[in-house]
Amino acid sequence: MIRATPEIVQPASEQSFLIRAFGDEAFRAPYHFHAEYELTLILNGKGKRYIGNHMADFKAGDMVLVGANLPHCWKLVPEKQPDAGAIVIQFSVDFMGDSFFDKPENAPIKSMFQKAANGIWFDQISFEQVYAAILAMKQQDSFHILIDFLKILYQLTQSSKLVLLDKEPNVARLSLVDQKRINPVLAYLVENFRKQVSLNDAAALTNMTTNAFCKYFKKITRKTFMEMVIQYRLNYATQQLIETDKPVSDIAFNSGFTDVSHFYKVFKTKMGLSPLSYRKKFMIGYDREN
Repeated sequence: MIRATPEIVQPASEQSFLIRAFGDEAFRAPYHFHAEYELTLILNGKGKRYIGNHMADFKAGDMVLVGANLPHCWKLVPEKQPDAGAIVIQFSVDFMGDSFFDKPENAPIKSMFQKAANGIWFDQISFEQVYAAILAMKQQDSFHILIDFLKILYQLTQSSKLVLLDKEPNVARLSLVDQKRINPVLAYLVENFRKQVSLNDAAALTNMTTNAFCKYFKKITRKTFMEMVIQYRLNYATQQLIETDKPVSDIAFNSGFTDVSHFYKVFKTKMGLSPLSYRKKFMIGYDREN
């Protein structure tokens, strides 16, 4: 059974943080977490982004800062996009020393790090500024790369538009014990919501009875287990309705629903429109944006 897997990050010997460029292999990484902060810039590709229990679309120009031990992954939709690519910067909170970011001059960066516990999305202008700064680093020595990275962190604090992704602070700021308990369940949902999802299997990941698990899951996420499953399925379905011309029945089945009439009912209840009306309403706006 798929779990949120820990990742060990090893910076290069001459650097206190890690910058890497990836092709489409970056999007095959499982739902995972690590003690380091991570700034991810999507250079090309589109699909679904999972941060904690938050799920949203991503495309080229997407940039997100993920806090320590916050599970995350990016999945391409469709899966085969050979030109997909990303730049990832990973760093520990103390990469400049134990108390460097406690200095009063660094208060904006420290505040941003605290918000990163929920995951932070930055706008296109911030993406372009950071991407340009990263490209300029190629011409610098190690000292100036470090200085430039600090400038990037400060620049991010000045962003005029940022969005907290996982908006449930009780999920993003769990104890390590609860993180280890709930993360495998979220990973199970990420990897399986389009298939048959089993409450018993999810409960088994926490070593709880189904009744105890249902209460625990609701306490942690403020949603029932099936509400979360439906949220993931509807989120995936809305993207397919906008981006493809697939029949609604195909989208229903591909999103994890086993009955088309049930999909119509749930979709209209949650979205306020039928699937076809949703497609007609949002297709024009999506075409203009892309």
